[in-house]
Amino acid sequence: MPDWITQLSLPMPLQWGLGGVVVILIIATLTIALLAHRKPEKNWTELKLRVRTWWWIVAFFSLALLGNKTLAMLVFGLVSFLALKEFLTLSSTREADHVVLFWAYLTIPLQYYWIHITWYGMFIIFIPVYVYLFLPMRMVLIGETKGFLRAASSLQWAVMLTVFCISHLPALLILPETVGKGDIGTGAMLLFFVVALTQSNDVAQYLWGKSTGRRKVAPKVSPNKTLGGLLGGAATTTLIAWLIGPYLTPMSPLHCALAGLLIGITGFIGDIVISAVKRDIGVKDSGSLLPGHGGILDRLDSLTYTAPLFFHFVRYLYF
Repeated sequence: MPDWITQLSLPMPLQWGLGGVVVILIIATLTIALLAHRKPEKNWTELKLRVRTWWWIVAFFSLALLGNKTLAMLVFGLVSFLALKEFLTLSSTREADHVVLFWAYLTIPLQYYWIHITWYGMFIIFIPVYVYLFLPMRMVLIGETKGFLRAASSLQWAVMLTVFCISHLPALLILPETVGKGDIGTGAMLLFFVVALTQSNDVAQYLWGKSTGRRKVAPKVSPNKTLGGLLGGAATTTLIAWLIGPYLTPMSPLHCALAGLLIGITGFIGDIVISAVKRDIGVKDSGSLLPGHGGILDRLDSLTYTAPLFFHFVRYLYF
């Protein structure tokens, strides 16, 4: 039987996790349909679009969990490509640097190839060392110095966030394989854990901020972010991690709680960092790729921080 078919037999905790997400989406879909029927005078379009987009996101994400390693790399490689394209569309790239953009996009297949062949050493230094040094050098050879510093730093920062940071998500899939402690099922559960916790943290921070938030954390960057939202969201995420972590990860309950706290705090930081980028550019949403959500960066903002930090947290402790 082909490997990709045998890999469709997911660990039971992961089956329950995905099943729970599907149930939540079904409830949300039926609730919005009921509200629209009872109160047709209100505009429910945005909520409908958000839930519909979540169905597509969950289906797309499931491909990385249900398929083989190659399919997972293709899925996340496409995510990095779309995110990098969106970032570069927003940022200040010079016309003279269009040739250099080819090399920036080339980092995507190379970065995911290192993950695919489980070459951890190259995966972890390729972008922070080689790409960071190469891109400015290639820009210098063009001979245009006006706006060089802003253009170079924007390009480096774009590749760092959208390729290097996001690539830590599929790296979780092969993490057990790199050290011979577990299989792709273990990695898939780690991947589900960090993504589910990050998205839950976003929701919890929003709800806590709306109900108890008074003191603004960074009013000039993101006026809706409050201290109550940060603390309440981090506490909720910590509790959820403590409850479900022992079933989805090899971590102890204490380490699961610490991972939840890490995700809660750094998810907030990732959110406001991307908000600062959008504020600097002067846009509310990073794009319109995801109806009801905005751009792909609006959905990945928290993961740009939680993914690499959780990866190294669990790798240091257990792999």
